[in-house]
Amino acid sequence: MTGITQEPDKAGDIGIGARNPKPAADYCLMTAAYNEQDNIGRTIESVLAQTLLPKRWVIVSDGSTDKTDEIIKSYAEKSDFILFLKMTREPGRSFGRKVAALRAGGKLLEDVRFTFIGNLDADISLDADYFENLLRCFDREPSLGLAGGFVCEHTQGEFQSRPSNRAYSVAHAAQLVRREVYEQIGGYAGCRYGGEDWHAQTAAKMVGWRAEAFPELKVFHHRRTGEADNLLRDRFRLGRLDYCFGSYPLFEVFKCLQRLPERPFLIGGLLRLAGFTWCYLAGEDREFSPAFITFLRTEQKDKLRSAFGGGHPRP
Repeated sequence: MTGITQEPDKAGDIGIGARNPKPAADYCLMTAAYNEQDNIGRTIESVLAQTLLPKRWVIVSDGSTDKTDEIIKSYAEKSDFILFLKMTREPGRSFGRKVAALRAGGKLLEDVRFTFIGNLDADISLDADYFENLLRCFDREPSLGLAGGFVCEHTQGEFQSRPSNRAYSVAHAAQLVRREVYEQIGGYAGCRYGGEDWHAQTAAKMVGWRAEAFPELKVFHHRRTGEADNLLRDRFRLGRLDYCFGSYPLFEVFKCLQRLPERPFLIGGLLRLAGFTWCYLAGEDREFSPAFITFLRTEQKDKLRSAFGGGHPRP
């Protein structure tokens, strides 16, 4: 059977494939891809190799102008659990557009029964038992609402755990969320500077669920980090992101000091603090509710007390 192409709405096309080589587990995935011709094939092969496949995987090409669409379509024609959705927009990467693409992809999961929903970035790969082991973590811990692995990046000839990995911070790169939690928090959201993973885990904890990243579960990140000037701009952006989420200023200073040994050495942490300070002095609007900011700051104050010998942080 050949792939079928439909046009559900003005957003784009759906490509529905033909074969599913393995039984599906009780989870679905979404991916937003923009000009990922160098990585998306590896990511798809990584999912096809999983010991437990998703019931459905919606891959959204968010205005790609390279060969990303062709690569996704070629896989969708061969695997009936992969759906392809093409969206058109102005070129360029946008954090807001990524969330919009994921929300569009989520609409194509409404007719599927599943317990877990998750995001998979388009520039990563996973061990074959990644999702099987992640689902076991949820089985062992009924209070676990959102979980994922540790991101590993290619450094000095091998993949190494990213220095910023924390058990309490679940990277968006390859995570699962219980469906009831996803619905409680209103799905993925973020601000103009990104942070959909941070928002999801904070919102989940606000309604009583746990969020955890497991170091034994590896997420291999393949995108080349940009040239030095791009990396510097990214660190400044992260400071602006922290401000817009409502980070507690003293915690921000502490976090930026912790980031000083990371690339780019010394200046990266200073630029992040500069981005935060820039927004503070400019009086930039924050994008989340006072309740969200209060909860986040309470967590951060707990972490400060723990770091300086004042007890253990809240779970």
